[in-house]
Amino acid sequence: MTGSSNGSRYRVTIRGTVQGVGFRPFVYNLACSLGIKGFVTNTSAGVVIEAEGKNASLFIEKIKTEAPPLSDIASIDVTIIPPARFKSFEIKKSESTGTELTFIPPDTALCENCRTELYDPSDRHYHYPFTNCTNCGPRYSITKTIPYDRKNTTMAAFRMCADCEREYHDPRDRRFHAQPNACPRCGPELKLIIQNSIFKINKEEKQIETTIRLLKMGAVVAVKGIGGFHIACDAKNNDVVRKLRDRKKRKGKPFAIMCPDIETATRFGQLDEVSKALLLSPESPALLLRKKDNAGLAESVAPDNPYVGIMLPYSPLHHLLFFYPGGKRPNFDALVMTSGNISEEPIIRDNDEALQKLGPVCDAFLIHNRDIQTRVDDSVVNVITGKPSVIRRSRGYAPHPLRLPFAVPPLLACGAELKSTFTLAKDGAAIVSQHLGDMDNYETLNLFEETLSNLKVVFNIEPEFVFYDLHPDYGITKWAKQTQKKGFAIQHHEAHIASCMAENGVEGAAIGVALDGTGYGRDGNIWGGEIFAGSLDGFSRKAHFRYVPMPGGEMAIKHPWRMAVSALMSSSKDNIAYIMERWGKLGADAVLNIMEKGINSPLTSSCGRLFDAAASVIGGFDHASFEAEAAIGLESLAVNRLQGTCAYDIISENGMVIIDVVNALSEIIEDVKKKGDKQRAASLFHNTIVAAVADAVTKIASSEELNMVCLSGGAFQNKIFTEMLLGRLAEAGLKVFTHKKVPTNDGGISFGQAALGGWRVKCA
Repeated sequence: MTGSSNGSRYRVTIRGTVQGVGFRPFVYNLACSLGIKGFVTNTSAGVVIEAEGKNASLFIEKIKTEAPPLSDIASIDVTIIPPARFKSFEIKKSESTGTELTFIPPDTALCENCRTELYDPSDRHYHYPFTNCTNCGPRYSITKTIPYDRKNTTMAAFRMCADCEREYHDPRDRRFHAQPNACPRCGPELKLIIQNSIFKINKEEKQIETTIRLLKMGAVVAVKGIGGFHIACDAKNNDVVRKLRDRKKRKGKPFAIMCPDIETATRFGQLDEVSKALLLSPESPALLLRKKDNAGLAESVAPDNPYVGIMLPYSPLHHLLFFYPGGKRPNFDALVMTSGNISEEPIIRDNDEALQKLGPVCDAFLIHNRDIQTRVDDSVVNVITGKPSVIRRSRGYAPHPLRLPFAVPPLLACGAELKSTFTLAKDGAAIVSQHLGDMDNYETLNLFEETLSNLKVVFNIEPEFVFYDLHPDYGITKWAKQTQKKGFAIQHHEAHIASCMAENGVEGAAIGVALDGTGYGRDGNIWGGEIFAGSLDGFSRKAHFRYVPMPGGEMAIKHPWRMAVSALMSSSKDNIAYIMERWGKLGADAVLNIMEKGINSPLTSSCGRLFDAAASVIGGFDHASFEAEAAIGLESLAVNRLQGTCAYDIISENGMVIIDVVNALSEIIEDVKKKGDKQRAASLFHNTIVAAVADAVTKIASSEELNMVCLSGGAFQNKIFTEMLLGRLAEAGLKVFTHKKVPTNDGGISFGQAALGGWRVKCA
């Protein structure tokens, strides 16, 4: 920076997440403290500042180093222009200036100051379930367009009272230019609707008080939150949790729970310091934790599952459900807080839709009249090797931009069919949408189009290129091709590896290990256990798990015993007697017949399907009511990480390395027959897969003269498998990269498509 500090005017343009996070009041107060004259304003290009004064250089440095905690500065551009001789410093009205990239922050958890006011009888925000300030509250879920001003949010329907106006316009106030600012006199209101006649409203009670009473009585209550509806019930009451399962037709998939505080959460799940920090963070995700035995949690919350998703209250309404009226002793130890939706449909956001669709599920509805512009489900995070690993990236994280290591033209990456997200990218920024769901239903495709339309406006991105999955029958692939924009298909597992490389800034060539359930391969088979070598310029497939039939196609995913039959027959025809003894009543003869005739039995190299086969053989997990249920059950049996490895083969065929572990299942059967120890058998399988993958990777790394390895795919949600493989690869002297901010499952595919497609277009 050059020029006279007394006579020059500095024009500063700040891009990044700098709107809706208290950035302008921060700049205003900083300027006043340093005697700076000029102005600050929001524009579609970001925050623009003009500053004059002898401390202007110091002022700009302090902006960089002391920015508000929820902000994220992507760039600061400073130019010197002729002086204007400003008389004061002011916040100017926001303006839109074109098509520059700008960012809107995620919704964040209630801050400590607002929580204190929530329980202070002398404060006018006392017991107000929509209180917020510049440091917390709804942002993304209420934003319609930019710039981020109240008129461009769903809060435009509520005219601020005199007290709220005073706070909003007072630069010394914590609610200065807090767009969702409101109070009981002028803001959104709650309404309780009781559907089930066995529960009664007491007119002497507050609506929060009645809701608490109903929950204690065993009611199932729909609660409208920040980004959509939750379905809540007492998580320690097994009868009511089972009732919720029956009504929601959700057989075994775990429910997330909400605990009042970190101390209570520690009673139900095994927390370390990293886990505690995540639960208490502004993002406030649901954290996947190992369950503690005999903690009093209803068995139906996460049946036959070693993990439970736990989160803390993140909205003032949640806090009131737990701590009304006093803010000290909680009303519940835990509430089920599961997404308010039907089957695999998106989370519900509208009151009328909730009453219609959730009417058969819920006894009562606690709703409000603040509209939700964008549906945002809860985020889910795991901790692996002491580091956060995002499983579902949504509330608290989306739409916070991720960095690409290079600039790209405006593009859209459509993502995968399951656990869908899309990515909009421009320059060096990638905006990954919130978790949308499975694209194999009409409602999720509508949500995709609705969210895409909103984010294109909010972030000023009109895509010039569209990238999509190689699978020709994916609905999202067909949608992408209909746009008739430039672009091309990207293979599923190559996108997995590209997402890990881009997230970690890996430049140049590396080994990529993609292990998951299924993905359409370049040879027309179903891939899912692949090892690549290469870079964003291109990947070469170097190894894969041995192909085995997938009898019945998708039926084999829902019925893992089919994969057990396939793997055992691929191992040895001598297993026929065992197969008929174990699964004859389920129709093993019919499965063997279609395999022999090659009817609807595509070949697969899937690691996930191997885990399914082992789960059926070892643990009796023959059927799956949700994705990866069998593999999760197998992981729970291997928790003690016992020693031992079965035989496996690493074979070279025509320049391809084949990883063959199917014979391990025959060996495991004999081990179980002799010792009857399922935990030992589950550990043997995990150890064998780890050893086989590690051997194949080190072999390829040596032959390709590479020492960097990127791991991606849904199999790396398995904590035991991932931590053991990381240890083996580190022992081999390899530098290994995993996901932290981008989901390792298919939720990260769109980011990988954006990186791979953007790089190739950029270099074309």
